[in-house]
Amino acid sequence: MATPKTVAILSPGEMGHAIGRVLARHGLRVITSLEGRSERTASLARAAGIEDVGSLDRVVAEANAIFSVLPSAAAPILASEVACRLAGRDRPVTFVECNALAPRTVREIGEVVSSAGGHVVDAGIIGSPPTESRGPRFYASGPWVDEFLAFRTAGLDVRPIGQEIGQASGIKMCYAALTKGLSALGTELLLAAAKLDLLDPLLAEFESSQTELRAWLERAVPGMPSKSRRWVSEMEEIAATLEYLGLSPGYHRAAANLFRWVGETELAREHPESRDTGRTLRATVEKLVADQSRV
Repeated sequence: MATPKTVAILSPGEMGHAIGRVLARHGLRVITSLEGRSERTASLARAAGIEDVGSLDRVVAEANAIFSVLPSAAAPILASEVACRLAGRDRPVTFVECNALAPRTVREIGEVVSSAGGHVVDAGIIGSPPTESRGPRFYASGPWVDEFLAFRTAGLDVRPIGQEIGQASGIKMCYAALTKGLSALGTELLLAAAKLDLLDPLLAEFESSQTELRAWLERAVPGMPSKSRRWVSEMEEIAATLEYLGLSPGYHRAAANLFRWVGETELAREHPESRDTGRTLRATVEKLVADQSRV
């Protein structure tokens, strides 16, 4: 199948604009609607070569494919808004649900969009926003997954894993449950150590007996505050997934609470693309402890 010529990114934030940049560099027309979006989002879109067509009405009218790349909590609302605008199109649109959602949530979204005539693809993104040298994996599932495979020729690493909506989101939930869940756990225990005046000996012990974990925490935790608000709903989706499967949702609900609190701190005011990349793990923990003591 040929790659769609006009692709919409909703919304061109940290991940979305990077996806759009890759597609634009491969010759596709990439569009969005910046109505109600922040100046930061507008700036990211411009830098990525994404065209603002104004309204969501025009996006749905002009796009052959729509990528939904949003904070998890906003995904069902966008899907409903797109579905309302699909009636009367003379050709189907491929709706790629890229958000971190519970499989059941994605199936509900799939029903809404497909009932309006859309071709829904469930896509679970694993990895950081794409750059010139590397990109994330787009695990994909659903009856229309072949339409998404066409984007392999436009720079995306698409990996089909099944014909059912929810499979790709399931693998995303399981992966993020570990990586972002571990980030929450690491942050919490390091805060506890700092409050007990034990941060130095604990980090030294990690360096001695948990070298790889120590290095992972050094990479993961300093960048977490700038993303923490987005991760709240993602942890809630993971908790919902586990509860639906008869497993314990408690830990990831606690992780959501940790990210919710971090999202109110001074460090969370930074943006991922402009944060202080020189800030160490120790400095991050000490700053979060200081912020909490002022509450």
